[in-house]
Amino acid sequence: MTNQVITIPRQLTNTPRVLWLAALAVMFLVAQAIVAQARPESFADLADRFSPSVVNITTSTMVAGRTGPQGIVPEGSPFEDFFREFDGQRGDGDRPRRTSALGSGFVISEDGYVVTNNHVIEGADEILIEFYSGKELPAKVIGTDKNTDIAVLKVEPDEPLAFVSFGDSDVARVGDWVIAMGNPLGQGFSVSAGIVSARNRALSGSYDDYIQTDAAINRGNSGGPLFNMDGDVIGVNTAILSPNGGSIGIGFSMASNVVKRVVVQLQQYGETRRGWLGVRIQNVGEDMVETIDGLDVAAGAMVTDVPDGPALAAGMEAGDVIMSFEGKKVADVRDLVKKVGNTEVGKTVRVVVLRAGKSQTLKVTLGRREEAEAVPASQPIPESEPQEKEILGLTVAPLTSEVRSELGLGEEISGLVVSDVNDTSTAYEKGLRAGDVLTEASQQILLTIADLENRIDEAKEAGRKSLLLLVRRGGDPRFVALALD
Repeated sequence: MTNQVITIPRQLTNTPRVLWLAALAVMFLVAQAIVAQARPESFADLADRFSPSVVNITTSTMVAGRTGPQGIVPEGSPFEDFFREFDGQRGDGDRPRRTSALGSGFVISEDGYVVTNNHVIEGADEILIEFYSGKELPAKVIGTDKNTDIAVLKVEPDEPLAFVSFGDSDVARVGDWVIAMGNPLGQGFSVSAGIVSARNRALSGSYDDYIQTDAAINRGNSGGPLFNMDGDVIGVNTAILSPNGGSIGIGFSMASNVVKRVVVQLQQYGETRRGWLGVRIQNVGEDMVETIDGLDVAAGAMVTDVPDGPALAAGMEAGDVIMSFEGKKVADVRDLVKKVGNTEVGKTVRVVVLRAGKSQTLKVTLGRREEAEAVPASQPIPESEPQEKEILGLTVAPLTSEVRSELGLGEEISGLVVSDVNDTSTAYEKGLRAGDVLTEASQQILLTIADLENRIDEAKEAGRKSLLLLVRRGGDPRFVALALD
């Protein structure tokens, strides 16, 4: 930056105003210097440094040959025989043919481990890794994880390979500079730059933790690295949001702190081994807070069912609200699923639940999610005499064996079946429909209509405006807070 000299008129040098203007000018120059330092003049040094670790990935797959015109003409058309004969003359016929696809990846060890997206290599018969130098090596699949769309490959190099390291994606801030490298649209090695546009994006999976960036990411960039300015990989480029298939400045990279755990497990076991708590859960809605003793804000994860598994063995119950896991607060269902999944199998953890207005600490030894088989807890419950009544916009009756059979429910399910819902009621607005089964009210089991009426009376006497119902539809439970007015 060129030094600038500011000349102050002699006759004004003793005035406070001039001193203030001089100080302001100095501050302006300092601010310019800071901005100039914050904006990199070039990304060339980083590109030169890490490009040998970024690879292009070519996959090939054998697919079945065509069996007819396949869309060239409609089936039964008088031209069908002509096109079939034409295809035969071309020599294609019904023979299988090989298709290829392109993607990106990066080397994480000198002995040849490569990280990419699972969708880049899924179903491939052959995988070829092309390095920045032009050298090519075949690769084999070490392990894949569809939940995070991550795959680990292995090549056998003649000499140590240049590699990159994972950084801490949690320290990346919105507005930080980032660089994406890869093989967009099959054009070969390419670099694009942008900033972190958003954090903690969720697209479709339980373990999603995407970094959103406006760095240009296109088809073929999948599996490539997203670097911070220290040269650490903080994300794996995975998806774009686009109406036309091209970059519009909304790209997503799976956060490195998620990828690191997956990669270690794939390298060690060839598969993932995520912790399993063994509960069905739902988010705590704002309308549910008032119905739960001891809860002031919509936070935590409410347990709707506890099948046979680690949580049941530790004494967890339906209706518990999980407030913390291993000493860390639980914000919602997604947060809990990530915390549990990132915890090692077999570890005993402390889980704090809110039950009947009081906190309880349970010690749960986690199982393995991939091996989990949910088996509903079975407890025979006696039936009551059939009757029907409209309550809170719901026409309900005790669940009999005949109705249970019609709904395809097991003998372990008891409660009140909904035969009709007033379409002007709050219950209808909350999504309750005929065929739903009310199994609990105020976290107490329902067997008869009288049970439901008693729970309503108790809630009104306690000054509550809503009643918390546990509703099952097709066997799947969820809590609903229903207004009492």
